[in-house]
Amino acid sequence: MKKIYALLILTFLFKGIQAQDQENKFPKTPIGGRPNIPSDLSLEFGFNQLTNRAADLGVNFFQSRTFNIYYQYPINLFGDNSGFVLKPGIGIGTDKMAFQDDQNLFNNPDLGNESSQLLPVTDVLGDNIVINTNTFAANYFDIPIDIVYHFNKSNYTSGFRASVGGKIGFLYNAHSKIKYQDSNGLERKLKDSQNYGLEKIRYGISVKAGTPGFYGWGYFGLNQIFQPGLGPDGSQASQINFGVAVTLF
Repeated sequence: MKKIYALLILTFLFKGIQAQDQENKFPKTPIGGRPNIPSDLSLEFGFNQLTNRAADLGVNFFQSRTFNIYYQYPINLFGDNSGFVLKPGIGIGTDKMAFQDDQNLFNNPDLGNESSQLLPVTDVLGDNIVINTNTFAANYFDIPIDIVYHFNKSNYTSGFRASVGGKIGFLYNAHSKIKYQDSNGLERKLKDSQNYGLEKIRYGISVKAGTPGFYGWGYFGLNQIFQPGLGPDGSQASQINFGVAVTLF
């Protein structure tokens, strides 16, 4: 999360400078509206699910959440009023998973350091504990790119728009987080950062639809999240993420 906050601060500073340079060129919308700056800083909120997974790799829906923050810059395609815009960008994606039946990922010593197996937390930490939080998170540096069509061709800052594109992500951190109360009543927190056999690169297709300030989105992973033979029980699971987003600029 510290990296996300740092990216937010840097982006706001950059946009402040950019806005001053373009103040006369790009008029502002009325008070309370979005600044008419030719770029988007988007916050995406949603849920993280797995497909093509084994039955015991189920996740709790509402606790398995996704948060993405992306900065994208529009490039007009086929002329200023064609309706088509190419939007490359950069950002950070955070995917959390809460496995069912109080399970989590732990290293599999039989497969080496970069591997994982799915075990009940009580099998590792003992039966006489009370589990308060039990999640797994994978964090990525993402490069999204979208082809957007604006239905209002004369004014891209209003009206409905839809896009199809994709993104490629580079894993920079993965960790499990378990908060529990031990047999003596003491509050404990265990955070274990390692690779867990995850693929270091992810890529997939994304779709979005909505207005310049608010939209729905979906991401469909095209590769497996675990390296072959290194995930729990040889998992071949892929990702599906979906949710809603707000655009700040």
